[in-house]
Amino acid sequence: MISRDAAPMLDHYLALLTKWNVAINLVSPATLKEARHRHFLDSAQIYHLSAAEGRSWVDLGSGAGFPGLVLAILRKAEGASGAVTLIEADRRKAVFLTTVIRELSLDAQVIVDRIERAAPQQADRICARALAALPVLCGFMERHADPSAVALFPKGRNYRNEVEEARQNWDFSMKLHESVTDPEGVILEIQDLLRKS
Repeated sequence: MISRDAAPMLDHYLALLTKWNVAINLVSPATLKEARHRHFLDSAQIYHLSAAEGRSWVDLGSGAGFPGLVLAILRKAEGASGAVTLIEADRRKAVFLTTVIRELSLDAQVIVDRIERAAPQQADRICARALAALPVLCGFMERHADPSAVALFPKGRNYRNEVEEARQNWDFSMKLHESVTDPEGVILEIQDLLRKS
C-alpha cells in the first residue's frame, strides 16, 4: 500500500515526529512505536480510496499531519498534481507541519486558523481523522468543499449513530469502506451534501 518511493519520505516524517513529539505531544507516545501501522497505513488507505483523483485536498484539523501529510507524500511519490491544504489552529503543530512540508518539498500548505473561520477552500476532496462527530464534519464540509466534492472520514464502531444523527439535518449519499487498520472501523465516503431546510 506504501510505495518504495514514498518509504524514505515517511521515514523522514517519522524521525521528525519522534523528535518533535517530546516537546509538543503531537501523538500519544505509546502510538509512536506503532506509527507505521497506526498512523501511516491508516492514512494511506484514504489515499488509495480517492486521493489520487482529487485535484485539491483539504485536511481538517490536521494535528500531527494525519492523514494530510501522508496524502501529500504519497501524491509526490506518484507524481500526482494538486496541492494538499492542512487546516490547523494550534500554532505549534502548524510549525511542525510546515517543517515537514519544507524538508520533504511537498506540494502542501498550512492554514493556521480554526476550521469554521478559515476562508472557504472549494476543495474537491475533504478528509478529517479523529476530529469530530459526523454532524459537525458535515458543517465543515459544507464550508470548505466544492459542491461536487467527496469527503473521506475514518470512523470507529459507533459510526451508525453518527450517521443517523447527521441525517437529521443533512442529506448526502454515502459509501462504506472497511478499514484495513481497525476491524470494527469504516471509512465513510460522503458526497452530494445538502443541508436540510
